[in-house]
Amino acid sequence: MVAGAGASGIAVARILLSAGIGDVAVSDSKGMVYRGRDGLNPFKAALAEVTNASGLTGSTESALRGADVFIGLSGGCVAPSAIAGMAPDAIVFALSNPDPEVHPEAARAHARVVATGRSDFPNQINNVLAFPGVFRGALDVRAAQITEGMKLAAADAIASLVGDNLAPDYVIPGPFDPRVAPAVAAAVATQARQEGVARL
Repeated sequence: MVAGAGASGIAVARILLSAGIGDVAVSDSKGMVYRGRDGLNPFKAALAEVTNASGLTGSTESALRGADVFIGLSGGCVAPSAIAGMAPDAIVFALSNPDPEVHPEAARAHARVVATGRSDFPNQINNVLAFPGVFRGALDVRAAQITEGMKLAAADAIASLVGDNLAPDYVIPGPFDPRVAPAVAAAVATQARQEGVARL
């Protein structure tokens, strides 16, 4: 369940689909994005064609019932009771910054893994983990484009750095971990070559 159908929400939904997640649902300020909903702009209409396989309608909070993962990219609020209604061992990425969609302490009472965009809580999700390495890798091989595969390679490289230290409060390395950018750059360059978009 992705809350937020702006640029980041759409991009995250597409990456999840590329990674093989079969049932991704997205909401905006008016509720769930679904095929045939009135008033969808062209970007949301295209998103509705490839997401929400379950046909969810209604509010973000109602869609969270039984959900395994919540990714907040909306700037809105989600009640702790909605997090409590998620599946056991749920994952909550409440990424709006500085005010997450649900306070991390409240989410931790109901979810196994909680991440935010803030540096004062464990599991900070910040785009600085990806961007320098993605661009370095793409530039190193003069990639003609940034593909979904290159984005997934970057994500895998970041996740692999956690290694055997994986724990509920350590699912992603910190933004200042010096291993991140080189690992991402190498993975992106390799993937660009494999996909035939590298020009070096």
